[in-house]
Amino acid sequence: MGQCVPVPKNQLFDDFVPALPRMDGKSVAVTGCTSGTGKIFAKVCAQKGARVVMLNRDSQRAQEAFAEMKAAAAAAEAPEPLFVACDLTSFQSVRAAGTALSRDAGLSEKGLDVLCNNAGIMGFPDVATEDKCDVQMQSNHLSHFLLTNLCMPLLGKAADLRGEARVVNHSSALRVMDDDNFSNELDPKFLEKNGGNLGGNSETIMKGANFHRYQQTKLANVVFTYALHDRLQAAGSKIKSLCAHPGVAQTQLTTQTMKQGGAKDMQKIPSWAMKLAAYFMFQTEEDGACGILRQALAPEAKSREFFGPLGKGGNTGKYDKAESKGPVGVLAEQPLAHEKAREMLWRISEEVTGQPFVV
Repeated sequence: MGQCVPVPKNQLFDDFVPALPRMDGKSVAVTGCTSGTGKIFAKVCAQKGARVVMLNRDSQRAQEAFAEMKAAAAAAEAPEPLFVACDLTSFQSVRAAGTALSRDAGLSEKGLDVLCNNAGIMGFPDVATEDKCDVQMQSNHLSHFLLTNLCMPLLGKAADLRGEARVVNHSSALRVMDDDNFSNELDPKFLEKNGGNLGGNSETIMKGANFHRYQQTKLANVVFTYALHDRLQAAGSKIKSLCAHPGVAQTQLTTQTMKQGGAKDMQKIPSWAMKLAAYFMFQTEEDGACGILRQALAPEAKSREFFGPLGKGGNTGKYDKAESKGPVGVLAEQPLAHEKAREMLWRISEEVTGQPFVV
């Protein structure tokens, strides 16, 4: 017998997006935009008149998303988007993407107004990339650190021409975990070339080694945001460094986690029960995208701000399940992103990516 399960509806997006300003004459680059929050972000930016640069691993799905984005841009009379192949598990691919961006005539002339480091993977096995890094840390932080570094001249160009540019990082409510077996403090070993030797594999959603590695990457996103802000301010730059988290949204992230074996316990749950739980616990993809949209487009967004579902107010250093959905706003400062963590992350990220980060 079939089960009738209600479908979550947008609580924020439908009123939030119309209030955001136009982006005519601006360029926005975003990673991981074949689905989920990244795709919604890219589409809204196109509808607002921006030229959208889609940074995805080359695949049939990426090409289909690019075709869809071209149609959305044409309907909005926005500039035709640009697709740049970028595999975040490979520093070589990221460097090639950086070269492609710098050689694009439009970007070299007008600069890049927003770089949204959106892409992420969750709960993946303890395996190394070709660069010997943890696959989650490289995909979620290290390659974004390198990509941001490579985009600094383009971001600086836009800031000089139009008064500002922005780097937007995408963190998670799981930047801290409720697991006494692990410390939430950022540990240098997860940033270093230790892929495949970081705790082995676990099969329970939001528990165990797979998710500890994920937690480290999502904390790294916040730490990077603060560390980049520090350096931009010291240099007198007009580039803003911002961060957001999506709460818990119905995206492909959990589906990919299950495919990779990081949530085998969820495979035993009937689909109708999963959908019912999602209705009460999750928000829509569109609502999940509001954080990065605000940080990229809203005039009031200030450098170093961390925006998303507030829960208890954010950043107590403990996991807050109330951040999964609900009212959004600027969260309190993340105590785990202290100065020592910021200096350590910057130093090791430069070493591992093999390139000094010049602000």
